Amino acid sequence: MAQIASSVVLITGGASGIGRRMAMECARKKAAAVIILDINMPEGERFCRALNESGCKSVFIHADLSTGESIMNAVRLLDEQEMKIDVLINNAGIVKGKSFIDHHAEDIVQTIAVNLTGPMLLTREIARRMVSNQKGHIVNIASSAGMAAHPKLSVYVASKWGMIGWSESMRLELESAKSGVRVTTVTPYYIDTGMFNGVRSPIIPLLEPDRVARKIIRGIEKNKTFIRMPWLVYAMPFFKGILPQRWFDFVVGKVFRVYEAMDGFTPPPQPPR
Repeated sequence: MAQIASSVVLITGGASGIGRRMAMECARKKAAAVIILDINMPEGERFCRALNESGCKSVFIHADLSTGESIMNAVRLLDEQEMKIDVLINNAGIVKGKSFIDHHAEDIVQTIAVNLTGPMLLTREIARRMVSNQKGHIVNIASSAGMAAHPKLSVYVASKWGMIGWSESMRLELESAKSGVRVTTVTPYYIDTGMFNGVRSPIIPLLEPDRVARKIIRGIEKNKTFIRMPWLVYAMPFFKGILPQRWFDFVVGKVFRVYEAMDGFTPPPQPPR
């Protein structure tokens, strides 16, 4: 089993939401250090001060995952401070929550960059260092939306669909190379955080953030390849494989009413940089 205790953990998007809660859980489990990489500098610095005051060493690194230059600057800073990452949690993400044809071009580019391209670029650098050390754990927070279509989430779905495929392919490569580096893919349903303000799911309840954070960290410690939640998400690939598409749409859209979930969505405010 992997250990959070005595590990250096880097969490993207760790200043708020589920990332913040995972950081607190890592601190509770006595991580050697928790590194918060986030675009929200004021909140990230405040949170790291609080973690330091609680006895957990914490460092804030400002980065914009939508730009390769910002990512490489963050990696250089890690190298300069000789921070060897034991666990990388790719958690940062954004959602626009509108029909595809209503997206501006920059909406599409930014969503794919933050949710998929940015994690790939960051992981490429961190993974190379992990392979050199013959140890490490990469955790990719995708979404159940990356396993099935969701109206008003088309670009977000595309980014998470891509993350699942990339994460699994990378896992196979690293296992084949006997690199010592583990990969975990996480596919939760909607989590009740500010990222999904106004989302309503009457049949499948939104996930409670603290419980999700604890389950992810436990899954890392158990070296799980997949962490899916709630239990129904485990059945999704099976039903998607055996049901005709229109039947699947009926079950998910009409019975579980998942396709209506984003109807009341209100975008969260843009974080300060």
